[in-house]
Amino acid sequence: MFSIDMGSLRPAGEFGSEAWCKACADYGMQILAAADLPEDLVWGFSEIYTDPPARLLSDQRLKAGYYFMVENGEISGGDGVTEGCLALPGFHVQMSWGFLCNQSRTLYGSAGQKQRSAEEQVLREAMEAFLGHAPDLGGIANPVWPQPIIAALSVGSEEGAGLHNIAATLQMPSPEFADLPVTEMGVPVFADMDAEQKQAFVRLCGVGPAN
Repeated sequence: MFSIDMGSLRPAGEFGSEAWCKACADYGMQILAAADLPEDLVWGFSEIYTDPPARLLSDQRLKAGYYFMVENGEISGGDGVTEGCLALPGFHVQMSWGFLCNQSRTLYGSAGQKQRSAEEQVLREAMEAFLGHAPDLGGIANPVWPQPIIAALSVGSEEGAGLHNIAATLQMPSPEFADLPVTEMGVPVFADMDAEQKQAFVRLCGVGPAN
């Protein structure tokens, strides 16, 4: 079973940055390596963040995201997302960087996850009303969560550990959110933004500007 001193973690980089993605993938691999997984388990985890700020990309790094996976008893992962990982059953996210970024820094357990999801739904609905159509922010395709994976990735999550809280602790603030109204969970509050902030936020999410 994986254990970690959360107090020893230090921010690695912004959400979606190469340093942050490498660190998250590394901890994901460590968690799987420490788990008692069935020998025949095949599973992949990947997150791709669309429309990230240009500073997070380069000529050598065309996408922001990370992955880790287990196949044929081998655990692998890293910055970027491989086609091999995407081909595996698992949890594969492709969503707007701007929509996910700020609240991803918040530590929480299962109750906090539900609260975040509810607040993100409010944000989606407010953006839809503003734009006049449902924004395509991306999504998750056919998630598969084997029980051994759930158990491994959630160890200590109610006490402040677990994969999400590790990733959140590794994340540095991003300047785009410094002046935006947000909930205690860090979810942007669209209704409280002024007109300029609303236009900037929908552009940040890759679904604007609005007319």
